[in-house]
Amino acid sequence: MRLDRFLKISRLIKRRTVAKEACDAGRISLNGRVAKAGTEVTVGDIIEVRFGSSVTKAEITSIKEQVSKDAAVTMYRVKDGE
Repeated sequence: MRLDRFLKISRLIKRRTVAKEACDAGRISLNGRVAKAGTEVTVGDIIEVRFGSSVTKAEITSIKEQVSKDAAVTMYRVKDGE
């Protein structure tokens, strides 16, 4: 699955266009490297999202094509203390 699509489906970022713009601006890292919107993600990858002064690190736990709003948080696990 494409990185921008994963960010939208998992609700880490609300809209896919915003996710694509964040990738283009270099605000999204995948496994420690700045990632483009079309980069393929797999289970176990670490995503780092930077908006302003906040940084969110999350590990992908599952990839699903469709998921309810409530179940979206099961697609990733936030990494604490890193």
